[in-house]
Amino acid sequence: MTTTPPPATIGAALRQASQEWGHRTAYLCEQQEHSFGETEATSARLACGLLGLGLKRGDRIGVIALNQIEWLQLFFAATRIGIAVVGLSVRYRENEIEHMVNDSAVKAVFTVQECEGFDFLAMLERLAPRMPGLLHVGLIDEPPSPEAGPLRLSVLAAIATDSAALAGAEAQVEPADLAMVIYTSGTTGRPKGAGLSHHSMLAAALAQARHVRMTQTDHIQLALPFNHVGGITCGVLTFLLSGGACELVSAFKADRMLAMMRQHPPTILSGVPTMATLLLMHPDAAEVDFSSIRLVIVGGATADAVLLEQLQARMPQASVMNLYGMSETSGAIVMTPWDAEREDLMQSIGRILDTAEMRVVTRDGENAVAGEIGELWFRGAGVCAGYVGGAAGADGFDAQGWLHSGDLGYVDERGFIYLKGRKKDMYIQGGFNVYPAEIEGVIARHPAVMMVAGIGVPDPVMGEIGRYYVVPKPGCQVTQEEIRAYCATRLADYKVPRQVVLRDTLPLTPAGKIHKAVLRAESGANFPSLPS
Repeated sequence: MTTTPPPATIGAALRQASQEWGHRTAYLCEQQEHSFGETEATSARLACGLLGLGLKRGDRIGVIALNQIEWLQLFFAATRIGIAVVGLSVRYRENEIEHMVNDSAVKAVFTVQECEGFDFLAMLERLAPRMPGLLHVGLIDEPPSPEAGPLRLSVLAAIATDSAALAGAEAQVEPADLAMVIYTSGTTGRPKGAGLSHHSMLAAALAQARHVRMTQTDHIQLALPFNHVGGITCGVLTFLLSGGACELVSAFKADRMLAMMRQHPPTILSGVPTMATLLLMHPDAAEVDFSSIRLVIVGGATADAVLLEQLQARMPQASVMNLYGMSETSGAIVMTPWDAEREDLMQSIGRILDTAEMRVVTRDGENAVAGEIGELWFRGAGVCAGYVGGAAGADGFDAQGWLHSGDLGYVDERGFIYLKGRKKDMYIQGGFNVYPAEIEGVIARHPAVMMVAGIGVPDPVMGEIGRYYVVPKPGCQVTQEEIRAYCATRLADYKVPRQVVLRDTLPLTPAGKIHKAVLRAESGANFPSLPS
């Protein structure tokens, strides 16, 4: 890691990286290398182009794109002149785009023309009458007829840099200015826009970079999407502060990522549990030499012990760490420490990073004692100031700066944190509190199970009962009765699933986490309960 003082804004961080490592490769995209210096120069020209459109500090632009160099060029161009980027996934459709653009007062959207057969330009044209604040639509990729069509990013990037105008705009940017708006997954109701500042994003990135001992020699295949903190903060900004190289994975596909790892051996492997599972299960994994990897980071969702054991067995030379963070924490806020024992890794999510604080709060609003379950509250490091748009002032943040995470857990005497699941996930079956994360961890250890997700559903007798969705491993078969019998020998009787639903797939969020909101939407379906 660099020993120079940490930068106060994202633009300053990019300039510092350009000065220290100008000719080093910062990003590798579709086999093309982009140095820190080149990235800084391109973002300067794009920033002047954005100023030429009449955009200014405090405005917001939306980006609909894959993990590609143009996304980052726009991000750095906008943030260096005080314009916030609203991350819009290529998986979003009309309702989501309309809500997010209007809610965050986006003035310009830059988009790929199409992705997987979906025409985003046509969608934006249809939505235009319902998005009156949207003044500009720009195309990231080149249209078939360059002389016609919407504004093109390549035209903005070709604009000569107006050094005086750029310097004047950059001088106005403050650390507390909004840098990005990331919409939560929307587990209940409409997604809320978390307002991440320059300070919160850089604080989270710096805390992670120091914790994982990041250096200029580190290389990662970055598949976590940039419209999520896992991609932009835990990936891009963490590497920016330390001089490492990010190889951009446009969209996660196990075979493609493994091929990239063969060509450019990584030092760090990072992803959500689903990604790690699919990588290890792919037939091509047997042909990949993982010996270059020094660190494996699993975050974004709770990783079960089986997966962690598999990662350690396949990469014995590497340290394995859990990472816990939220959109509202701008990135990582809890990670496995280097001195963790095996059971600490398997059972806990780690310890709070050293620039943050945590409380475990009971239902009565009191601090929980060691081992007592309560809601996890966080403050410091990358915790953002709150939500923007229609959710501004919504519950989740208090006057003392504490973020009420909505996650339940407990801490032991050594400071290790044990996650029990979301407050909204917990259900009460016959008077007993049941935490799906515990049951999911047991089911995941069944040799025929690839993925599992549990929710509570209404029941006229018990109040609520557990429904668990199970995806078998390819080539494996398992029955509902087998899953229940497996749980019955390992769990208290009231924790044994009353309903087991076998599925070929589970719905995923754009960040690659299991989308329980979709499963809850199905909860009115008539699934018979199995006998207790």
